[in-house]
Amino acid sequence: MFPSPKNSIPACGRIADMNPSTALATVVVDELVRHGVREAVLCPGSRSAPFAYALQDADRAGRLRLHVRVDERTAAFLALGLAKLTRRPVPVFTTSGTAVANLHPAVLEASHAAVPLIVVSSDRPAELQGTGANQTTDQGQLFGTATRMFHQLGVPESRVGQNAEWRSVVGRLCAAAEGLGGLDAGPVHLNVPLREPLVPDPLAPGVPPLAGWPESLDGRDDSAPWVRVRPARLQSEPVASVPKTLVLLGDLPDPAMAVQVMELVAAAGWPVVAEPFGAHDRSAVVPNGPLLLTAGEWLGRHLPERVLVVGRITLSRAVASLLRNPAVSVEIVAAQSSWPDPSHAASVVHSFEAVLASTTNGPQVDELWAQDWSQAGEVVAKAAEAVIIPAWPSGLAVATTVLAELPTNATLFVGSSNSARDVDLAFSPLVRSAPLTVVASRGLGGIDGCVSTAIGISLAQPQLPAYALMGDLTFLHDSNGLLIGPHEPQPDLTLVVTNDDGGGIFTLLEPGESSRTTDFERVFGTPTGASIADICRAHGVKHVLASTAAHLGAAIGEPPDGLRVVEVRVDRSGHRDLHADLRAAAATALR
Repeated sequence: MFPSPKNSIPACGRIADMNPSTALATVVVDELVRHGVREAVLCPGSRSAPFAYALQDADRAGRLRLHVRVDERTAAFLALGLAKLTRRPVPVFTTSGTAVANLHPAVLEASHAAVPLIVVSSDRPAELQGTGANQTTDQGQLFGTATRMFHQLGVPESRVGQNAEWRSVVGRLCAAAEGLGGLDAGPVHLNVPLREPLVPDPLAPGVPPLAGWPESLDGRDDSAPWVRVRPARLQSEPVASVPKTLVLLGDLPDPAMAVQVMELVAAAGWPVVAEPFGAHDRSAVVPNGPLLLTAGEWLGRHLPERVLVVGRITLSRAVASLLRNPAVSVEIVAAQSSWPDPSHAASVVHSFEAVLASTTNGPQVDELWAQDWSQAGEVVAKAAEAVIIPAWPSGLAVATTVLAELPTNATLFVGSSNSARDVDLAFSPLVRSAPLTVVASRGLGGIDGCVSTAIGISLAQPQLPAYALMGDLTFLHDSNGLLIGPHEPQPDLTLVVTNDDGGGIFTLLEPGESSRTTDFERVFGTPTGASIADICRAHGVKHVLASTAAHLGAAIGEPPDGLRVVEVRVDRSGHRDLHADLRAAAATALR
């Protein structure tokens, strides 16, 4: 009944000269069509006017069929009826205020009946909230637990970077509505704050379509959705064979999943750059992969055609930069019902189960290209070692010593902030080849509760030697975790604290640039002068001050017996230069 949607947004006079609200509405409607939406319901309203124009244009072009209703309650039930048997998501668009609340009965029915209903509510921008502005109320999470997903977009502006965000969000909403992420199908809610003008600007004579808009608003080629979500049940559809595929392995819910991923990588022959988390054989990992990715000249010559992302990537800016490269296709392997894609770059999302089921298909690899990655990693590992080892005491040198001296089959909990990044940069076969499980709180990556989390990991696996590595602020933030009553189970945990007296990570970020040193120390460096030894003494915890790498290594070599803190004092003023030296050494070695 409906023709295939066009590859690009139709350049009709009504939408050609874009204002931000018109641009957002046009992109959202276009992306919904690309995800299979063929029916849409609209209720009249002022704030939702941009969607009214975009929907009318799509209806005229034969891309969807539009239904207009003056009553929001009946409109929502109409959308529910359209979606109930077709199983295709159907959106209902409303203006703000009580108009949205009138959808609630149909949303509840859709939730309990697993019907893919999409609510798109227009809203007032933040500056009008709480001011008594007409038809303005809190529309966030208005339907409570009845929706499978709620998302609120930012107010659209005339700037670069929004097209990918808008389209990616629509993809997530459609997947959640259809139950492709592992949950039951059901209703979802997109709330869209819009500023005036709410009607399209008139197109001046002779002005080309989309004149003045700062980026293309087109979607993917061949009318494809921005992101295709492949559910677990489609196990007959294997991962495509892309010879120059680089695997990025991040944090996964279960360390055992990393082992499964490495088996896939071994079968495929693809190079893998891995964050340190998980229990896996790192002999197949590109040594010092995050550092290798900072060598822009080398990377430009060995750019992957596709990056397959498994788990959450949270540590390296170089990795994030690669994912934003428009010359690289990004595919996600989702370990949970949602998938990580902060750059809005993913074009395909695979379920974890479906990818594992497709490992027998024998993906092909460009062997020479893969060997170049492995050999380059080895070159960078040697260059990194030559920089890090003499740099004692530093966070990188401490991480290197800890990794080298931990016993076989140990578990290492890594604190957030610099410690996780130090381990990420220091980990290589030259430093450690024995099995090691590395875990961290990467869900939000905050410093809260790390001491207690490490103790919990130790108590959960008393048969395995347990260690932790964290910075002084992370340690101090949860020093109450040392408070364990005499009648409670006692952990066997050696906790290494890299004490640089403050927020050392900020020396590596923009606030730590040499031009900003005037304001740095008080609001970013935040020295505390706290005595870790006295804190340990107050809690009855053993404390060791390690002044040399050999001293630290000896402390790590002693089997954990009770709770013990090993402190290493470092000077954070050298962090930035050391990291710069590391990048320079890697680039030089690769030339």
